[in-house]
Amino acid sequence: MGGGHGESTVHAVAGAVAGGVARTVVSPLDVIKIRFQVQLEPTTTRIRFANGKPPPVSKYTGVMQAAQVIVREEGVRGLWRGNVPALLLQMPYTAIQFVVMSNFKTMVSGSPQAAQHSELMSYVGGSLAGTAATFGSYPFDLLRTILASQGEPKVYPNLRSAMLGIYQQKGVRGFFAGLTPSLIEIVPYAGLQFGFYDSLQRWAHALNRLNEGQEGGGHDSLSSTQSFFCGFGAGLFAKLCCHPLDVIKKRYQVEGLRRDLRYGARIEEKAYKGMGDAIRRILAEEGWRGLYKGTLPSLVKAAPNAAITFYLYESTVHWLTSHS
Repeated sequence: MGGGHGESTVHAVAGAVAGGVARTVVSPLDVIKIRFQVQLEPTTTRIRFANGKPPPVSKYTGVMQAAQVIVREEGVRGLWRGNVPALLLQMPYTAIQFVVMSNFKTMVSGSPQAAQHSELMSYVGGSLAGTAATFGSYPFDLLRTILASQGEPKVYPNLRSAMLGIYQQKGVRGFFAGLTPSLIEIVPYAGLQFGFYDSLQRWAHALNRLNEGQEGGGHDSLSSTQSFFCGFGAGLFAKLCCHPLDVIKKRYQVEGLRRDLRYGARIEEKAYKGMGDAIRRILAEEGWRGLYKGTLPSLVKAAPNAAITFYLYESTVHWLTSHS
């Protein structure tokens, strides 16, 4: 499949396939992560009030406990709540991301300066790709968060009702709530993920040459296992660095959502006056742990998500180019 448009199509299709499969596989962990992030109460300890009543318990206090509660109250399908908008988010997101990254690499490939700073170019390209993908798919990110966090009884029974409800309450701007912290998060996150992935690939190639006793050359492609673990490491590292910004974004996305009080305190409309205010309030009311709520399921999700995405992307590109 020759030509720039043909190559872009290959990267877009491969990115969409990889993103869709990866998102569906890790959806339960994503739902649990979101429930933790929008829960104002602690996610690991009991809350006690001196009011003479039995001490209430935080709704979710651990990954396995949260999974069990969701399945008991909402059925197994509850673990895939919001997966349709998640797919509508993830497939165009990864398609745009890989197309922009591929085009960026092609654009700078002839530059001597870029060749001297190839690792830096991977981080820059990843940041640009993540920013473009976020702009192109953000409303579905917001819808996915709302549907995944609402619990039972549902505030919005389906995707269409959620879209109408948000538009009626907040207008078009409502679909972009939390965009600023999302962009601030995605620039370092995507840059770190793509940059570290390329770095791990280079290290793996160097290790292969060393094992083969070669000073140069060697096999151009990595094994499936190596590609998987390069993606795994890249996703783990990037998510660990950027998780607090994801918590803040989720809080903005569910402001004003009138979900049942058994899920804990609600985040009222315009609860935060800005990112700085959100950080200060979370630190004051929930401590440092508040900024890292959902870290465990987020890390458990991010690493295999990145691994599956990069592996399926590389495999799909190879299959499409070899059959064109």
